[in-house]
Amino acid sequence: MKRIVVSVTNDLTTDQRVDRICTTLSQNNYEIILIGRQLSNSKPISRNYKTHRFKLLFNKGFLFYAEYNIRLFIKLLFSKPNILLANDLDTLLANFLASKFLKTKLVYDSHELFTEVPELIHRPFIQNIWLTIEKFIVPKLKNMYTVNSSIASIYTKKYAINVQIIRNIALKLNIEPSSANFIKKIKKGKRMLILQGSGINIDRGAEEAVEMMRYVENAILYIIGSGDVFTLLKEKRKSLKLEEKVIILDKMPYAELLKYTKVADLGLSLDKKTNLNYEYSLPNKVFDYIQCNTPILASNRKEVASLITKNNLGKITTSHNPQKLAKIVNEILANKKEYDTWKENLKKAAEIYNWENESKKLIEIYTKLN
Repeated sequence: MKRIVVSVTNDLTTDQRVDRICTTLSQNNYEIILIGRQLSNSKPISRNYKTHRFKLLFNKGFLFYAEYNIRLFIKLLFSKPNILLANDLDTLLANFLASKFLKTKLVYDSHELFTEVPELIHRPFIQNIWLTIEKFIVPKLKNMYTVNSSIASIYTKKYAINVQIIRNIALKLNIEPSSANFIKKIKKGKRMLILQGSGINIDRGAEEAVEMMRYVENAILYIIGSGDVFTLLKEKRKSLKLEEKVIILDKMPYAELLKYTKVADLGLSLDKKTNLNYEYSLPNKVFDYIQCNTPILASNRKEVASLITKNNLGKITTSHNPQKLAKIVNEILANKKEYDTWKENLKKAAEIYNWENESKKLIEIYTKLN
């Protein structure tokens, strides 16, 4: 049994992509060790594969990344891996050095255009450090995959390497009726919108979604997850006196989150075109909405808009103006014929866009590693 040591910089609890990949590989006779970090508020985890979480002295900034990669490099040297799997650029340096030292195979899973995230594009010095690491390592990689064709094309063109695609597609979900008491408790007799994700950050449309609720009729908005704008969202909700119309919940176990998603009437994905990473992203939540048969209102980002338009799963907006967004939402919720068409199309899409289908490509990649 080949041992794959997988590394991420998060605390493992809500990273659905990594869990799906580790579970699939484990089910196909690979021994998995997943390495992350332990935060003060990290919840216990129980997986069908081995996990290890570092308790670090530093949890942000340069010192965090330096400490994590040093600790990771040492851990990898003594893990006896057959394959190293680095998730995102912030784990790649340690994995690359360890792969050279141990003479073992390295796989790179790029979840996004890391050097183009909004946290870096306005910090050119820090951005250039990450770009230097990327330019040094990525052209040397033999095994790399990413989340969609747009990002794969960018890396292929930039570094002249073969980049394969494993999308952030959710497991096939068997929709069971939710209890009437649960629906009544969370929907309060109103229509329900949801915006979910572990990266609800600046420029992802959350602020406009809150403001939009001033003008949306007979509806409630749930924002569930985590991100750097959560404090701002709570302050905005209070200042606009929207406590009854906007419910903000911290990240929760995936199965619990889907209980909310599948009773929502509309799923939101409102990323802005402020950086290349968001322009070409294809967020996990879009596939969660598909599996939960929840129609989607999305901003006009390339990959998301293409998926929704191709399969007729909802509506695309070119505006982030709160009043215009509210007008679109009110129209969606009032147009039963169009809404019912989307619901039927979502059922068909759920049979196509599911992890059971996508994971076949993953296994093929690992059976043919260079």
